[in-house]
Amino acid sequence: MLDRGHEGTDGVDGGDLIVPMAWMYAEYIADELLRSGDLMPPTSFEFRAGRDALALTIFLADTEGELSGIRVVTQLETWLSLTAYDQPWQEWVRRRLTEVASEAAAAGRPAPDVELAEAAWHWLQETELLAPDLNAVPGKGPVTGEDEGPKVWTPAWQLGLPLGHLAIHLF
Repeated sequence: MLDRGHEGTDGVDGGDLIVPMAWMYAEYIADELLRSGDLMPPTSFEFRAGRDALALTIFLADTEGELSGIRVVTQLETWLSLTAYDQPWQEWVRRRLTEVASEAAAAGRPAPDVELAEAAWHWLQETELLAPDLNAVPGKGPVTGEDEGPKVWTPAWQLGLPLGHLAIHLF
């Protein structure tokens, strides 16, 4: 997914590797927030869903292009409000991805950050994880062994978003 475009890391036309630093930084922050919350094993799909949802939020919330220079503490409230339960996060992600991709295309520059963000979004939408059915009526249905109730297949973003939100709260 890394683009070997015309503009290198130093801005010179030389075919150098363009490093998607903004996306990598957003992913790093998301990973650290989730690890510090110690909510689930870093090797789980649920962790990945949380990391990708949080990284998308961090990356797309950077409207000024200052991601590499931000201070995490100053952005926590913004990220909390974007990931809150009652917010239309999915629509916001779609809109912001379109805006960011359009800005890069209009500027005529490669957009490896956007490509990685789009890949994360695609994974979050297309991947389903087995999760407890939060809409199930308590006491209905059998509970056997380790099961704590009925489970349903859920899009990864629907699990990752509240996980990311909780990780921000715990930070």
